[in-house]
Amino acid sequence: QVQLVESGGGLVQAGGSLSVSCAASGTIFSINAMGWYRQAPGKQRELVATISSGGVSNYADSVKGRFTISRDNAKNTVALQMNSLKPEDTAVYYCTARIRIRILGKENDYWGRGTQVTVSS
Repeated sequence: QVQLVESGGGLVQAGGSLSVSCAASGTIFSINAMGWYRQAPGKQRELVATISSGGVSNYADSVKGRFTISRDNAKNTVALQMNSLKPEDTAVYYCTARIRIRILGKENDYWGRGTQVTVSS
């Protein structure tokens, strides 16, 4: 079994900073890309940022220059540092990872349960 558990998040004023992190655990042979998505009330889940196993990152235009994604391959963790937060960043943030659980197995996408980030104006 593979589990992704997010931590961090919370309530912050506009212009402030917050970080969220995620740890993958369980039967893991390798982890390919990891990333963060978010879902605001009444909206579809959207990509925030991804990072490859080699450290190449990709960001949604709405967060470029404000958010930074990082990962620790030794610890199977991924983090998202969020600066200059805006009320429109308010959402549940979900961690995701593409994981291979055995050497000849296929990769599957796993998701955390989400953590709430609320930015007040």
